[in-house]
Amino acid sequence: MSLSGKNVIILAENFYEDLELWYPYYRLKEEGADVKVVGMPGVESYGSKHGYPVSPDLTPKDVEIEKIDALLVPGGYAPDKLRRYPEMLALVRKAFDQGSVIGMICHAGWVPISAGIIKGKKVTSVSAIRDDMVNAGGEWLDQAVVVDGNLISSRTPADLPAYCKAIIAALSK
Repeated sequence: MSLSGKNVIILAENFYEDLELWYPYYRLKEEGADVKVVGMPGVESYGSKHGYPVSPDLTPKDVEIEKIDALLVPGGYAPDKLRRYPEMLALVRKAFDQGSVIGMICHAGWVPISAGIIKGKKVTSVSAIRDDMVNAGGEWLDQAVVVDGNLISSRTPADLPAYCKAIIAALSK
């Protein structure tokens, strides 16, 4: 298990894209990582775009960010809600600044945009938010996965195999 001892958090909110949360969740667990879901206080469960629930393990204030090796943001409609919480944006900024892997897929780019970490980075996303990524100062590329330092981005669920391989490779260093 190549990721034994690695700590990963996945941010959650209602209307997350099912595959973009659960595929990395189980793939990283399979590699031995300790994976936790982070949600806002007082929320027992979030529903996905297709109704599948996820229960958060932690709230932002419970996260010991210095122990986090990767922070992942799934897409769907959840990123538009996640970007409204200063606590979530602070987690993303702190994790990025300390060199933790930041993973984003599909519409998830909205969260790193609001956290102010896209400028000067090569990124990808679903094409619908290409302009947002460019306007935030990113260099948008139409590729299955783009790795720029500790920032890893992908376009859609079809890119999940490449996205997870890139995350695992980054965490294996």
